[in-house]
Parts: sequence; structure tokens; C-alpha cells
Amino acid sequence: MISKEHNIVPPVKGLVLAGGKSTRMGQAKDLLTWHGKEQRYFAADLLAPFCNEVFISCRQDQLENFDPDYQPLTDTFLNMGPFGGILSALRAHRDTAWLVVACDLPLLDQKSLELLVKSRDPEKVATTYQSPFDGLPEPLITIWEPKSYPLLLNFLGMGNTCPRKVLINSDTHILQPINPEALMNVNTPEEAEKAHEILKK
Repeated sequence: MISKEHNIVPPVKGLVLAGGKSTRMGQAKDLLTWHGKEQRYFAADLLAPFCNEVFISCRQDQLENFDPDYQPLTDTFLNMGPFGGILSALRAHRDTAWLVVACDLPLLDQKSLELLVKSRDPEKVATTYQSPFDGLPEPLITIWEPKSYPLLLNFLGMGNTCPRKVLINSDTHILQPINPEALMNVNTPEEAEKAHEILKK
């Protein structure tokens, strides 16, 4: 929350969502090397200039071969996909906003993150992009403010674990992407092939 008294804007930490099971891809998406290193670490490096600390959201069993140069944040809300990762981060650091990105965004670029951070409205629940693919808010490239925590819990209480629904039904600041391709999720081998073609260009 913004303290009216001191007008303090919550600091921003970074979170890379890397705890998915990658069933559609057939191999772990967080371990794919699009840019010379595992995607979970590449995404963490991408977030680093914009955050005072970056964590990689993961499952307990992913800690086995975890690079000690990076900080893991294991889920405390289990088996809820991205929703659980976002909630776990907000619970771990209650007075912090979280710049959250999924690990399956190999085309995500610095300029898109820069615009998101520059356009952040801490008075809102979240600041996000409108997806160029379906016109809905994109929950997996979003700054979630501390005030989103009780809202997410509320949705969870109603049996809804879709972070996008939270954004649609809340006071969300929505931006138009400057580079629509940067928001492309890669969940299947076919999408991976398409992303490789774009990266080659």
C-alpha cells in the first residue's frame, strides 16, 4: 500500500515464474537455452536492472541443480500454476511490488520492461500490458502491487486461480505493447520453432 503520510511507493522485486511442469512443451521450459544460458537465469538477468532483488519462483524439486548465483523462491501455495507463484511472492514480502515475468517469453526485451516500469501506477492493483494475441491483460508480464495480495486471496477463496481474471476484474493500469512479439508465450514445440525464426531475424 502507498503510505499517504510519507507518500512512499513500494519498492519493486523481480520474479521469474519457472515452476511449471511444461507438459505441452515436452521438456522443461525454464531450462531451454534461447540466449546462451538457461531461460530462467536469462529472464532473471533481464529483470535485474529494474528491481532491487530478483527471485526465481520454482518447485522444491527444482532446487537440486540450482545456480547459487541466483535466488530461488519456492511456492508456498502449491499446484496453482502461475497464480501460486505470484501469491507466494506477495506473501513472502508483504510491502513489496513484484515485477513478474514468465520463463516462457524468449522474445521479451529490455525496452518492454523499461516501459512497464516507467508507466507503473502504484495506486492501481497492477500495471500490465494488453496482450496483442487476445486483447486481454497479460498477467505474466505485470507489476503486481502489494494491494493485489488480498484480492488474489479473495479469488482463491472463490475457487478461482486465474491471475488474468484478477486483472480483468480489478483496477488495473493496462498499456499497449511497443513490441507485440515480446509478449509471445512459447508453450509448444511449434511455438518454439516460430520464436526461433523470429530470433534469427
